Amino acid sequence: MEFSQVNEKIVAVAQDYCERYKIEPNEEFAALKLYEEVGEFAQAFLIHERMSRPEKFMDEKDSRELVAQELADIVGMALFMAHTLNIDIEEALEKKWLKKHE
Repeated sequence: MEFSQVNEKIVAVAQDYCERYKIEPNEEFAALKLYEEVGEFAQAFLIHERMSRPEKFMDEKDSRELVAQELADIVGMALFMAHTLNIDIEEALEKKWLKKHE
């Protein structure tokens, strides 16, 4: 699947979420959800690295999956954030990450 197709699907999922829960899909919502997801990633990473309370520990496979899920949430919300700001994220990634290494 092409990046643009993935991006479109992720934006559609986020918009469906907003519609279902009667949330305005704007920049403020996207930014706050992105912050929330970064916090959830930090918590998952602390668990994975066994830097949390022992009762939160889980086996390596499960904690790695939890970290992966939270990273996916960060990427998804970052893509939605770009959408709400009318930013062509593919172009921004090209300029910021890929052209610097050509």
